[in-house]
Amino acid sequence: MNKQKLVLVGNGMAGVRCVEEIIKLEPEAYDITIFGGEPHPNYNRIMLSKVLQGDTRIADITINDWNWYKDNGITLHAGDPIVKIDATARTIASFKGVVVPYDRLILAMGSLPFMLPLPGSDLPGVTAFRDISDCNTMMDASRKYKKAVVIGGGLLGLEAARGLLNLGMEVDVVHINSHIMERQLDSDAAEMLRKELENQGMRFLLGKHTERILGRKRVEGLLFKDGTRVAADLVVMAVGVRPNVKLAAEGGIEVNRAIVVNDRMETNIPGVYAVGECAEHRGMVYGLVAPLYEQGKVLAKAICGLDTEGYQGSVLYSQLKVSGVEVFSAGEIRDAECDANFKLQDGIRKRYKKITFRNNRIVGAVLFGDSSEGNKLLGYIKQGADVSVLDREAGAGTDSDDDAIHAMSDKETVCSCNGVSKGAIATAIREDKLETFEEVRECTRASSSCGGCKPLVASILRITLSSEESDIQKRTVCECTNLDHEELRKAVQSNRFINLREARLGLGWKSEEGCSVCNPALNYYIGQHYQGVSFEAAIPLADGTYSVVPRIHGGLVRPEHLRRIAYVIDKYDVPHAKVGGARFELFGIPRESLGQLISELGLPVANASHGGYPIAVTACEGLRYDRFAFRDSVAMAVALERQVEGMHLPTPLSVAVSASPLHRAGTLTRDVGLVGAPGGWEIYVGGSTRDSVLQARLLDTPSEDQAALELAVAFLQAYREQAHYGETTWNWIDRVGLVALREQLFDEAYRYGLIEQAEADRMGGLEKITERQPTVAQGRVE
Repeated sequence: MNKQKLVLVGNGMAGVRCVEEIIKLEPEAYDITIFGGEPHPNYNRIMLSKVLQGDTRIADITINDWNWYKDNGITLHAGDPIVKIDATARTIASFKGVVVPYDRLILAMGSLPFMLPLPGSDLPGVTAFRDISDCNTMMDASRKYKKAVVIGGGLLGLEAARGLLNLGMEVDVVHINSHIMERQLDSDAAEMLRKELENQGMRFLLGKHTERILGRKRVEGLLFKDGTRVAADLVVMAVGVRPNVKLAAEGGIEVNRAIVVNDRMETNIPGVYAVGECAEHRGMVYGLVAPLYEQGKVLAKAICGLDTEGYQGSVLYSQLKVSGVEVFSAGEIRDAECDANFKLQDGIRKRYKKITFRNNRIVGAVLFGDSSEGNKLLGYIKQGADVSVLDREAGAGTDSDDDAIHAMSDKETVCSCNGVSKGAIATAIREDKLETFEEVRECTRASSSCGGCKPLVASILRITLSSEESDIQKRTVCECTNLDHEELRKAVQSNRFINLREARLGLGWKSEEGCSVCNPALNYYIGQHYQGVSFEAAIPLADGTYSVVPRIHGGLVRPEHLRRIAYVIDKYDVPHAKVGGARFELFGIPRESLGQLISELGLPVANASHGGYPIAVTACEGLRYDRFAFRDSVAMAVALERQVEGMHLPTPLSVAVSASPLHRAGTLTRDVGLVGAPGGWEIYVGGSTRDSVLQARLLDTPSEDQAALELAVAFLQAYREQAHYGETTWNWIDRVGLVALREQLFDEAYRYGLIEQAEADRMGGLEKITERQPTVAQGRVE
């Protein structure tokens, strides 16, 4: 088989990580050629400061050595940058005259250091801090000179200053703003960091604007706009970077701030992709390693022809160690961006914590001195968690580092740079008999990039080695039982309990009456396996009366529906009636009137049984009345609601059908949304408007009406069988994984098993849910 030719321009972290992913997915698909501007194999640029500080050798920060390229059949042209892209001929040309054809081209040229256009910036002794060459320049200067000035009080500037101090130089840090690291820290944390760094020997000149660099044959100092000066034998500019886009722009590739790409990291030129600091996605250019590695994984799947939901952007955060001080920052940290904040400052232990809120949701956090809570807070920020989660933590007493690690889910990411979860680390420790942090880093890659998660990885190692249990702390349903949700579901299923009292007795409940947490869950799991038993065609209310919900399939109301509803409202003096979503609701009906009212209503009624929630499906105007419509949304909504009207679920769901991608039924924020498109249907799942607005994720794009209907039913049945009571579709999808879920539902036998079970439940059968086994990822599902 003739392999396609894949060329990577740029031998840095983002591009080579993408190649690594491609080799994992399709090792025989491509002949791979890589061009790099530096005469070195791929290395960890983030760790350059460690080299400068004298803690690490260049060899120690090499990610892939020369043998890796050879072993994987990769042709590497190191020290030979590309100077021309011919998109028409599909070739690239290097500085040394090498011309290579390509079928697929990945641009990963990274960024260039921004050098302030100051008079004197071309003097010897003025350098950037971006690559190994800059690092060598600074180390050479330290052997001859003693006075260094770093322009830039951001992370890179402070790391350079720390390294120069280690090399024996006196260091002044010049910064244009009033506090250092303003992108990552608020003023309080920045002030604590400044004092700590001053104790280490750094001096700071804040609020200073450099006017010119002084010197004749070599740099001698800086002149500031306020007329003051500072002496310098070495000036290091660390004031930022700019995407390296000149090559792309000259090759006719669309460029804005960086190379413009879509969710699959494709440029406007077919077969040409961009990833890393030179790529601009949805108007954002990312400079942190975690988003760049996420982009690389998406691009690898796209290039290998595999299904991918695409890159959706990243929440920016930093978990760092600045001159030995742990720092974490994520989300919105400035008071002007928030409604309120919580601060805790410990001057004795030199620790600081700030959490910011907007509309009672956690939107940002800053940690100084101890970053162990960073991953947990990042999760809260991504979820838009309510402030009450902090109250629950306080009540649970989870103050220690070990408690925080115990409380982490196995799926929670520890090393965001490399996408390594807590579970993956713990599993590797147990299965590969790992005993040291270095072994864990080598095996899992956790903490091999920025190193910010090293304390957390080390703690997981310690706890895993000291624990005889494979799982770190189980979360029970409530204090009435030692069972978690999955154990409770299986226990109810195997014992076939039919009421709460029987279940509590049979399962050794600590409380004879249960509680408000476990009783609804028990009700649900009992009803889940006895669909059809003890249906009540009404929903009990707080005042002892009931509500009745006439079913109006798909929200399509006919005159006789309105007449029947109006008739029973008048005859039975229903005190409260309202329209909500795609259904009517009648409230305040006495129990003795229920049977006759429902009989005279003459419409199907949404049942309430064992704590479940009936589904109502909303539709937009439909094919006839919407001039932009592609599909009959009303007919689909009616058909879908008829298929699932007997299905009871762990939590109330919103389901809608739109006739076009205009989403007139609000399909992008529904638990299930079907959207008419020119080629068929788009099915979105996991959206929400309940606690916060969450955009649904694309499940599939079936071309036929029946296929779309069946997939939606199968998704809902899988959710019904696998989700825990009270678990939203969004959280369930996060737990099982969207890719694993797709693989289940795309397995034809498994999908049709779900559809058959849904039909049996709809008909009121007493069949127990069958233990269908997905062909893949069963461990994640269960």
